[in-house]
Amino acid sequence: MNTKMILPEKIRSLIADESFRTDGTGMSESSVYIFKKKILKVSEHTWEAENEHRMMIYLHGRLPVPTVYAYEVSDGRSCLLMSKCAGWMACDEAYMLAPDMQCKMLADGLKKLWSIDVSDCPSDQRLLRKLKQAEYNVENGLVDLDNVEPDTFGEAGFRDPADLLKWLYQNMPEEEPVLSHGDYCLPNVFGTGGAVSGYIDLGRAGIADRWCDIALCYRSLSHNYSGRYHGRSYAGSDDLLLFRELGIAPDWEKIRYYILLDELF
Repeated sequence: MNTKMILPEKIRSLIADESFRTDGTGMSESSVYIFKKKILKVSEHTWEAENEHRMMIYLHGRLPVPTVYAYEVSDGRSCLLMSKCAGWMACDEAYMLAPDMQCKMLADGLKKLWSIDVSDCPSDQRLLRKLKQAEYNVENGLVDLDNVEPDTFGEAGFRDPADLLKWLYQNMPEEEPVLSHGDYCLPNVFGTGGAVSGYIDLGRAGIADRWCDIALCYRSLSHNYSGRYHGRSYAGSDDLLLFRELGIAPDWEKIRYYILLDELF
């Protein structure tokens, strides 16, 4: 932990002098500190940080999300202290070597999300909301061009983020609203065997098209098996395995749309 960082008193009292390690998994810009039974996530105080706290409180008792021990905002930073999830990340070696079990677990996680009644959900993340945030990111130079897909921009793709944003507005698909994780990538889903045991990084969670989560899960599987994240590739990847576990046919147009939308976040 950054020794120069002054934590809010309530957070400090709950972690005391416990030992910890720093987590470097995933692509979040937050600092994550892992204690024996707790996780401390420190990030810039943004709408995503607020929404993550809000959705964790909302989903407590409905889905396997961490228990919030404390949430404090200080000096422009959000400090979220929570319990650890049981199980292992979907990108853990045990899952990467067992794609059938991995996709069964990921499909189980999606089905659990879709089973939740969203009539009282406090977060609306449908397309008009997402596109407005994407528009803000484009206008303020917040699009991370170093981590986009290689063919999104350039000679065979869009001219720039503004060109992509225009296309996204012009090609909005019909939505199938469900409870969406919002960033359903392998490091954000924990499992034990073929069942999901935890969801983390819920800053974009809320009501949204179910194909948003399917698209990002599909992309995450592809990148993890290709070696983009692990530094090694894995055999056994099957592009249709996730869809067979879900019992649906892939909608490639929607999958492409939501992957392109995520380029602006």
